[in-house]
Formats: sequence, C-alpha cells, structure tokens
Amino acid sequence: MKGPSELIEQQLATLPTKPGVYLMHNLKGQVIYVGKAINLANRVRSYFHASAQENAKTRRLVAEIASLEWIITDSEVEALILEANLIKKYRPRFNVRLKDDKRYPYLKITPEDFPKVLITRRMEQDGGRYFGPYTSTGALRETLDLLRRLFPYRTCDREITGTDAKPCLYFDLKLCLGPCIGAVDRTEYLTMLAQLTEFMEGRTENVMRDLERQIREAAEALHFERAARVRDRLLALRQVTERQKIVTTAALNQDVIALARDENNACVEVFFVRNGKLLGREYFVMEGGAGADDNEIMTAFLQQFYANAATIPPEILLPAQVAEAAVLQDWLRTQRGDVVYLNVPHEGAARELLDLAATNATETLTMLKAQWEADKHRNELALQELQTALGLPRAPVRIECYDISTTQGVEVVGSMVVFEHGVAKKSDYRRFKIKTVTGQDDFASMREVLMRRFDRWRRVSSGELKGTRGSQGWGKLPDLVVVDGGKGQLGVAVEVLQAFELQDQVPVVGLAKRHEELFKPGESHSLVLEPTDPAILLLRRIRDEAHRFAITYHRQRRQKRGLASQLDEIPGIGPVKRRGLLSHFGSLAAIQSASIEELTQVRGISTTLATVIQQYFEKLRQEDEAEL
Repeated sequence: MKGPSELIEQQLATLPTKPGVYLMHNLKGQVIYVGKAINLANRVRSYFHASAQENAKTRRLVAEIASLEWIITDSEVEALILEANLIKKYRPRFNVRLKDDKRYPYLKITPEDFPKVLITRRMEQDGGRYFGPYTSTGALRETLDLLRRLFPYRTCDREITGTDAKPCLYFDLKLCLGPCIGAVDRTEYLTMLAQLTEFMEGRTENVMRDLERQIREAAEALHFERAARVRDRLLALRQVTERQKIVTTAALNQDVIALARDENNACVEVFFVRNGKLLGREYFVMEGGAGADDNEIMTAFLQQFYANAATIPPEILLPAQVAEAAVLQDWLRTQRGDVVYLNVPHEGAARELLDLAATNATETLTMLKAQWEADKHRNELALQELQTALGLPRAPVRIECYDISTTQGVEVVGSMVVFEHGVAKKSDYRRFKIKTVTGQDDFASMREVLMRRFDRWRRVSSGELKGTRGSQGWGKLPDLVVVDGGKGQLGVAVEVLQAFELQDQVPVVGLAKRHEELFKPGESHSLVLEPTDPAILLLRRIRDEAHRFAITYHRQRRQKRGLASQLDEIPGIGPVKRRGLLSHFGSLAAIQSASIEELTQVRGISTTLATVIQQYFEKLRQEDEAEL
C-alpha cells in the first residue's frame, strides 16, 4: 500500500484533538465519506494505520482520499447531529445511508382553525402534527381513506366562515362534517381531530370512551342526528380496533428494530408499538452497507431515521447494543424532549417481539431481492424490445429524456433525466432555466435545452470542462434521446444533433402523450406499440419521470415569485385587478377555491376572466398532484 500523499500528511499533522466531524474528498473534490469523532486527530489518523487496512472497505476508501476537511464541535452530540446533516446533504459513497430517505411521505394535520389532514414529504416547524415516515404512499392513502370514514375531516381550501350557502359533495357522502355551512362548530371539529390524533397514537380506548360520552350527551340534549353520526363513527372504530394485535398487556410505547442483511444489502424492519398494540410496521433499505458491520449499519439507521421521525417513543428495542449508545441516547433525548432508552431484551415478550421483527426483516429482504432481480430482468427485456421496435444498432443502455414545463409561458424550465440499464440515475439528472425564449414556445425552449446539453458534451470532450463538477455526466453520449412531444419536438432534436454532427451516433425518438405514439426521424407515420409492451412501459416511465422532475423545478421557481406575481401570471390580471382580488378574498387560498360566481363579484372580473382564473389554478393543482 502507498502511504498518504504529502498534502494528507500535512493535514494529519494539524488535526485537532477536539470533538468534531471530518470529511474525506477524492481527486474531483467530491465528499466520499463523513464521520464524527470525540478526538479528531486519533480517529482520522487511525484510517492510515496498517491494522485498518485489513478491512476491504477501509482500503478502498483510503485509496481514494485526496484531501481532508474537519469541523470542530463543542460536544460529541453536536458532532452526531452535524454528521447526520452532512450525510444527508452529500450522500457520500462510503457512508451507510437510508435509501431515498428524503422521499418518504408523512401524514400531516395542518395548523388551522379547521385543520386539514394531508400527505406531505416535508416536515416543517409550522405548528402542524406529523405522523410517519411511511415507505408506501399507496398504503398511506389507504390509511387516509380509513381515517376519513372514521373522522370526516375537511380537505378543501375554502375559507371557513360557517355561512356558505351549500357544502361540497363530501358532506353529502359523510366524508366531511361541513364546517363551511356551520353544520359543526370549531369545538366539535377540533374534538374530532383530537380523537384522530389519539387513534394515530394507538390510544383507541380513550377515543371510544369519548365517543360513547358524546353519544350520551347528544341523546340527552335530544340531538339525535348528531348522536347517530357519532354512533356510526364508534361502530366503524370498533371494527378497526378489533383487528389490531395486542403484543403486550402493559401500555408500552416502543419502536422494535431488527436488521437483516447479506454481503451487499441491508434491510431494517421497524415495529411501532403504541399502548401495547402493534400499530404498524415499515421497512427501510440501507445503502453502502457492503463491508460495514452490523453496529455501523444500525448506528447509521438510528441517526438518520430519528433525525426526521415525527414521533420518538421512550424505549427503542435493538437486537444488540450499539457502540455509541450513550451518545445516541443523549441526542434522542434532545430530539424527543424527554428520556429515551436503547435496550436489548434477552427474554420474555420483548425478546419474542424482537425475534418476530427479525423474521419479518429477513422475509422482507428476500422479497426485495426477488423483486430487484425481476425488475432487472424486466428492464433487460424492455431494452431488447425497444431496440427491435426502433431498429437501433444495440440495446440503449443510457437513455436521456427531455421535457419542458411552464404555466402560461412564465418560469419556463426544462428537465433532463437519465436512465441506465432501465434504472434512474439521479446523479446525472439536470434541470434548465430557459434563458433565451420569451413566452410559451415549447419548440424554442426544447432547442435551447438540447443545445446547452450537447454544448456541454462538446466542451467536456475537448477538455475545456475536464475535471469540473458534473463533467462526467455531461461527457457521456446517450444511446437514445427521448423528447416529450410529437413531430415538432422531434424535428428540433434532429436539428440540434445535426448541428453537433451527432445524427449518426445518437438515435432520437419523440413520445407523444395523447396516444403514446412514437415518432422516428424521416418517417411520416407514428409507431404505436401495444399498451402492455415492455418497451412502451419503460418509455412511459422515463417520460413521466422527466415530467415530474420538470414540474418540481417549475413549481420551485413559481413559489419564489411570491403571491402577487402568481396572480400577475394570469392573462388579464393587472395590478388593479390583483389588488381587487386580494382585497375581496383576503388570501390566495381563498381565490383558488372561489367559484366563478364569487370571482365575478370583484370589480372588473368578467365571467370569461373568472373562468381563466379557475383554469389557471386548476392547472397548478394538477401539477402539484402529479409531483406527489
């Protein structure tokens, strides 16, 4: 083994003996590992000792280190927090990390007079209540369907005054209590939301007792309709709770965590026990676990999962004690605001529950591996089918797809997504703010995006951008370019490829949305594949991902413009009408939920303009739903 470089030797000599976080960089300046230490000098120098080289992962890491960086902290707990944040930011290749942790959805109760219940992917310090994270959005939506039958919360964006002339359809379907028309007051509505919260926390007995009390009080007051409404909720709740599994007679709140792994993969299973009942379970895939021991994987999971967890119980059961249990417990206490214990049960009901979680973790990992293998086979088949359908010289290993997103010609952006071997390669994704096009011109916007992309390829190939950030991705030529659109977008792509003399090297195809038609250069008729054909299914998946990525970026830019500028984007809305709308409705949310009749009550807003306003906000809602 070669010794450390002169630069690293100098850095090792100046390392402080204080607690902190260290970052290891490769030759390209990329962060490849983040760690923490109570003594930075001792910990970082240990990587370069001969004894450390017995570990294959450490050998690979040390071989790539080109420079070091460190940040001093006041304590080991502060170092732990900083380490978690930096891992999330840089996602270093040699760290064990939660796979796609930022995408996990949460259930949120909004901080309003009449709160809504919704799905979100971002926890904010906004006064709302959060539950999760959940790994499956589909399962979470099923939970929401159940909750809404038990606790008919509102989902609309109406300004709740209690004086609306008529409710929405959800009131008639008994999926909303109708606060908009005054069918329920704020006290009763918040009582119901409190019951929902208790239900999510596993305290169903409290909820049922409260519902029974409400029925008695309503009946005694001769409010028979209300009594019947609450009775229906109670009966539905009893049916649900009968299916919940009691795992302990003690009313304990615990998270039970088990680990299953093989040489390359690791899966963590979490059982959520609330008030002695198994409330649910989730699994999480850990990346970068090859070569890491169980302690490192479990420590990384605890650190990253509970950094964003909506709730932390007073006790967490583990299969084995982690090396930094004391530091983690101190940190968890700050996260929860109360004491948290990391315990390892050796017998009794707790051990049996841990063993059950371990069995589920093993089964989950087996299922995931089978799924990954099936996906790999399916992708290979799809690429072969795509090669045949398009008459390509070889199966397209690297596919790039481009899309344009805008609203009324404002904040026009483009996206480039990359799939390799049928799998998304998010590190090569790129987004473009359109600079040279005014208004809505999809053809010109697509031309700008493609020109900028292949100009980057030219500059990397010539050595002009060699070694710069992201140059590796820009320097690769795709085996297939897919543009979202028909003949017009395809024609633009062909022109750009000809400008760079790539027309014979890079195949291109257009994918139109309406009938999922494929357009090839030089062919007048479109190619329509069977809806179940693996090739078209793959292309649709890639196109939808490009669309999602573009919408996300467009939405970010739109939000930065602020409330007033959003209204300015609507054709026909100038400063005077904007002020009139805001003065009349008071908020953007109220404008969004207003009917055409309500909009026309504002001076200067005709029926035609009111329709344009509604269509504008409806498009924004559709884009937001598509992103989720």
